[in-house]
Amino acid sequence: MDGGLGELLLAALGLYLVIEGSILALFPDGFQRMMAVVQQLPPSTLRAIGLAAAVSGVVIVWLVRG
Repeated sequence: MDGGLGELLLAALGLYLVIEGSILALFPDGFQRMMAVVQQLPPSTLRAIGLAAAVSGVVIVWLVRG
């Protein structure tokens, strides 16, 4: 690839999969407990958490990419 946006997105996806896979492999019981807690949260709280995560991700990418 030419080092553009496509390569950055693939690298980010790969890093996400490494982190998520590691958490599931190393802490499967804790992950299941966390998901049980998440299921009890109201949709508005999940929406706020998702929005905060998305905004944080955009800010991080913006800071890194300049």
